[in-house]
Amino acid sequence: MKKILIVAALLSAASLVPALAQTMSKDELIAQAVSAAPEELRAGATVVNYDAKGDPVVLRQGTNDIVCTPNQNKDNYSVSCYAKILRAQRDLQAKDKAMGKDPKATAADVQAAMASGQLPKVPVGTTMYSLSGRNQAMARGMWVVLVPGMTAAESGLPTKPTAAGTPWLMRAGTPGAHIHIPQAAASASAAGSSAPM
Repeated sequence: MKKILIVAALLSAASLVPALAQTMSKDELIAQAVSAAPEELRAGATVVNYDAKGDPVVLRQGTNDIVCTPNQNKDNYSVSCYAKILRAQRDLQAKDKAMGKDPKATAADVQAAMASGQLPKVPVGTTMYSLSGRNQAMARGMWVVLVPGMTAAESGLPTKPTAAGTPWLMRAGTPGAHIHIPQAAASASAAGSSAPM
C-alpha cells in the first residue's frame, strides 16, 4: 500500500488542469514534458496529456519505454516522465482525479486494480523522473528508483536528504522504499526545451 501511495503521489504531482496546457502549442507541450527525462530518452518518449474527463491525449507516440506528461499545475510547476509500465496506473489516477476523488481514494483504487490484475505490479528498479518547483525557472530535477523493501544496510545510502544533494533512500525497509537521486538545477531555458539540463 505504501509503495502504491508513493507512486500515486509522484505521478499525481501534476494536477489535472487542461486549460493551462491549452495556451501552449503541441510542440511546446512535448518539449516541456520530455525535459524531465535524461536527454538520451527524450527523443523516443511518448508524451501524454489528460483532458478534463481524465482521458489520455497522446501528443506524441514514442519509440522507447518512457512516458512523459507536461505541467498541468496552476500554482507550481511539475513535469514528469516514468517507465511505460506505470502508464495504465497514471491513466487510472487521471480518471479518478477528474471524477473528484481524493488521493486516498485514488490510492485505494490503484491498490484494488493491482490486486485484481487490472494493473501490472511495478518491478524493482522502475524509474520516474520529475522537474518541479514554484515555477519553471526554479524547477529542480529528481529521479526516483522504486526498490520495495530495501533497507539502508542493503543500499548503503543515507535515509535522509543530504546537504550535498546526494542520493538517499526514503521509506527504507517498507514496500514503499525508493531512492531519490537529486539532479542539478535546470536553467529556465533547459526546463522548457529539449536541450540538456
